[in-house]
Amino acid sequence: MRTLHVLQHLEREGPGLFKEVAEEKGFKTKIYRIDLGDKLPIVKKNDLILILGGPMGLEDIHSAKFAWLKDEVNLIKKSIKDNIGILGICLGAQLLAYASGGKIEKLLGGKPLKFMPEVGWSEILVNNDSKYNQIFKEPLYGLHWHSDRIILPPHAELIASSKRCKEQLFKISDSCFGIQFHIEYEDKMVKKWIKEDYKFINNALGPEGQKILVKQNNLYGNKTINQRILLINKLIDLICCNKKAP
Repeated sequence: MRTLHVLQHLEREGPGLFKEVAEEKGFKTKIYRIDLGDKLPIVKKNDLILILGGPMGLEDIHSAKFAWLKDEVNLIKKSIKDNIGILGICLGAQLLAYASGGKIEKLLGGKPLKFMPEVGWSEILVNNDSKYNQIFKEPLYGLHWHSDRIILPPHAELIASSKRCKEQLFKISDSCFGIQFHIEYEDKMVKKWIKEDYKFINNALGPEGQKILVKQNNLYGNKTINQRILLINKLIDLICCNKKAP
């Protein structure tokens, strides 16, 4: 049986819909709490690695507090070399790009430009020049929860962007895709994020940030669930069935 190996970095950021979809496709799921000292997985050829998000960043790779990040990057590099399937979400997408030769910059916005995280829902726009430009046909509102921008390596293919941040969905290879925004969330997960991550939210959106996100979640959360499940299905199929386009 194929295994979905989930690298989780924080209690509140679990696999969500990815676990549901993967198990419907016949995968068994193994979750590794890397932040709690779980060892990295031994991955087989037909397995899939899902790398989730977290508040840490690439600047923490050489920090003693997050020493496991360096080991995780080494696992990504080896898995890419071995043609193992990888899906990176948020921090996971950043690690995937970095392990492939990309880099990370702080996200800027406003006039004049200043440091400005992207938090909340906004439309994801498909890159018409990408061969994956039919990966979702209707407008998709994605959940953003990040303060960094990915600078992709030259060989990567940009698939979709938001107005605030260009690098939202990309391909590193036929078996490796990164997603800066969140599609895995379930309603209870988002409510927990809004409750617990209030400092980050308020820094990004101001003192009314939590109320803003509650309203957005009511508008977009359940409304987008079928689109998000469909996108997860397509991404897993692209990786595991060696399809060249959606």
